[in-house]
Amino acid sequence: MASPGAAASETSMADRISVEIDRAIQRNLKGFGYLGSPDPVVGQTPKTLLHRRGTLSLYHYKPIADEVYRVPILFVMATTNKAFIFDLTPGQSLIEFLVKRGHDVYVMDWNAPTGEERYLKIDNYVLDFIPDCVQRVQRHSGVDKVTIVGYCFGGVLSAIYAALHPDGPLKNLVCFTTPIDFGKMKLFRQWTDARHFDLDRLVDTVGIIPPEMITSGFDMLRPAGRIAGQVRLWDNLWNDEYVAAFRRMERWGKETLPLAGEYFRQTIRELMQKNALNEGTLHIGGKPVELKAIKVPLLHVLAQHDHIVPPECGKPLVEQVGSRDKEEVILPGGHVSLVAGANAVKRMWPKLDRWLERRST
Repeated sequence: MASPGAAASETSMADRISVEIDRAIQRNLKGFGYLGSPDPVVGQTPKTLLHRRGTLSLYHYKPIADEVYRVPILFVMATTNKAFIFDLTPGQSLIEFLVKRGHDVYVMDWNAPTGEERYLKIDNYVLDFIPDCVQRVQRHSGVDKVTIVGYCFGGVLSAIYAALHPDGPLKNLVCFTTPIDFGKMKLFRQWTDARHFDLDRLVDTVGIIPPEMITSGFDMLRPAGRIAGQVRLWDNLWNDEYVAAFRRMERWGKETLPLAGEYFRQTIRELMQKNALNEGTLHIGGKPVELKAIKVPLLHVLAQHDHIVPPECGKPLVEQVGSRDKEEVILPGGHVSLVAGANAVKRMWPKLDRWLERRST
């Protein structure tokens, strides 16, 4: 006669087998729907297009709080990606969170550069696009000072803009996972080494750098990343919530943008190969870019497990700026999960809101 413990163990095993059988059935049934379904809807927080010029779109998000902070926030997205990473879906939207908390939010989003825009350089972004959007935000909001929030290379552009405009109208600067010391980006440095990477031939031939080349560079950092992601998807195909979240992130990755050739050439040569931003030798529009010229309050949020911008790559920002009010925060997570996903909701978003709260009046 089996003991009570053995009987319970057999029951537990039977339950687990039943669950796995059910999940296997659900995986197969839902797999067909997954393959044939349209891309998930993203970016549902109400917004208005204020301005569109070639590769640039400027949006304003409708305030929904009874009381709105005086100082507006202008997000500057990385030029390789669409800004809907900040607004994935209700409940998983940093922008929705901020407008509910009373912040007045504007976003610089990017479109694929046109053929005529292949000659754009960093100079155009930090001396034209960002200043133009800042002025439009000032006029639209009726407020003189603006807080800028830059993500990844959007943070690089924001920091360069801030360094070149020390007299304002910047109120605060916030950066997420922003690289400063490109010498710490070991694999990217090897990939773009001038000894075997013919940068001029590439740019002169193609004009605009295709998105596949950008994504292949990121894939090199984690060669098995896509395969591992597909394996995890299959394991969780029975889980509708997991699949929905996966597909939103997958869509964001698939919509990687091409880059203007001259912008790519300047970025690789000056920042990646020469490490000019970190070394203080970068010149934009004939002017030196000195991070010590930044004096406004600064928050830099880094991701502990960031494989694209490791924390040591971003640390020089807080070290070099001249701000007296400056803070660096390293939070658990990766390059993307820092700003979007369950960890971001619990960690980064509340931290950002608390930091902005007393600096936005």
